[in-house]
Amino acid sequence: MVAKSTHWADLTADKIVREKGEKDVYVCASGITPSGTVHIGNFREIISVELVVRALKEKGLNAKFIYSWDEYDVFRKVPANMPEQEKLAQFLRQPITLVPDVLGNEESYARANEKRLEALLPLVGVFPEYIYQASEYRSGRYAQGMRTALEKKDTIRAILDEHRTQPLSADWMPVSVFCTKCHRDTTKVENWDGEWHVEYSCASCGNKESLDLRETGAVKLPWRIDWPMRWKEEGVDFEPAGKDHHSEGGSFDTAEMVVEKIFDGTPPVSFQYDFIRIKGRGGKISSSSGEVVSLPDVLEVYQPEVVRYMFAGTRPNTEFAISFDLDVLKIYEDYDKCERAFYNKPDSEKALKKWEKQARIYELSQVDRPEESMPYQIQIRHLCNLLQIQSGDIDKVIENLGDVEEDQIPRFRQRAECAWAWVQTFAPEDFRFSIKTSDDPLIEVSAAEASALSMLADAVKAKMDILDEKEFSTNIYAAAEENGLESGDFFPVVYRALIGKEKGPRLASFLYSIGSARVFELISRYSA
Repeated sequence: MVAKSTHWADLTADKIVREKGEKDVYVCASGITPSGTVHIGNFREIISVELVVRALKEKGLNAKFIYSWDEYDVFRKVPANMPEQEKLAQFLRQPITLVPDVLGNEESYARANEKRLEALLPLVGVFPEYIYQASEYRSGRYAQGMRTALEKKDTIRAILDEHRTQPLSADWMPVSVFCTKCHRDTTKVENWDGEWHVEYSCASCGNKESLDLRETGAVKLPWRIDWPMRWKEEGVDFEPAGKDHHSEGGSFDTAEMVVEKIFDGTPPVSFQYDFIRIKGRGGKISSSSGEVVSLPDVLEVYQPEVVRYMFAGTRPNTEFAISFDLDVLKIYEDYDKCERAFYNKPDSEKALKKWEKQARIYELSQVDRPEESMPYQIQIRHLCNLLQIQSGDIDKVIENLGDVEEDQIPRFRQRAECAWAWVQTFAPEDFRFSIKTSDDPLIEVSAAEASALSMLADAVKAKMDILDEKEFSTNIYAAAEENGLESGDFFPVVYRALIGKEKGPRLASFLYSIGSARVFELISRYSA
């Protein structure tokens, strides 16, 4: 790690140690309700915690990342993109963990969403300890926390009422119940005996009964009380939250007061993270509506290191866009520039300060740790062109490059797969092309254009493999000039002969990328 880092993850780690003091282990937390696909906006919280955990560990401290699946929350809405809508609607108002998996064979809808994310996070270097809150409630772990909330319900009501336009009713209770008969939360707590038992009635099925908090799994705390209770129970030292939770009077404000006044704990160190925009794809990010951009969507286009780079290189309270349009190329180029900087440490003190900032971002961008020497670099735009020349055949691209070492192939292949996915799905039409074959019909050309193509074909055959790109480029201009054509008029003819379009990559480089044999085969067809 670079010395005296000013990166936000390191500054946050310093703040945690400063405010929480020396500890055997620092607990950093995050969590979400698995009500649908975990979208990339949710991932911002996950990666923010991971970066802070990594910063703590690199200071020689013991830190762990706990991730809570709030699967005991209520299933409130059927996502619009889900099949079997009527079947799923039957489970509304029940715990998400009871909703069936209509897309597969997992034990529940919640578990299916959980497993998808759990399988992906190691790919981006994130390894949390998972806590499944349905199991925790059903085990009786939080019985004392619920009793404490009941004992201090008047204080809790006063805290919550400070930030409500409508005060809570006099008979409000700080616990909710899932009916043990119909499993819905359409219940009312009618009485608490002052110790461990609560009585409830269900509006859906009419069931009435008394439950022992120590033995039942049907009672839970509402979100604004549950969150601070778990801060105390799990000893959380750090947990970020979105700007909606951090807004004045939001859930973080009330949670801070509840953990201190009700549970005799201290709130974690936190920061506010901003929203993420999506550029180049439509739709608002929303798990419940099904209009989401998920981590798998992003990993189709971006290498894991580049995904981490986007978050490590942006302060959490700054809004930014995940792009799927041409900005993808710039983001890769920015990452490559950061990588080159990391492996070229400057000597001057002035340059060193700038280098340290970029070096720290690069370190935190790596799934594991930086390699000893700089990985194989290929400009992303050039790679996209090579892949289109080879119709997506990565092995042929590697073979034609000729300088990719064996141990560099896995990361190169990963980048190539991302580049090809982007070209096929998101690249603008004028960026895409495919090389013609000798079986394709000839394009219409004038006599002068045919003569110029023939002259260029002869130059390709005789000179292209012995001259460098700059030297050979003079032959393209010569072919145009000697046949009375302006270069601006001849270039489109060459592109049309090769790819059927008026424009393409820089012509001389393009010819060399295609290869002399293939170029000759296509343009020699126009010889008289």
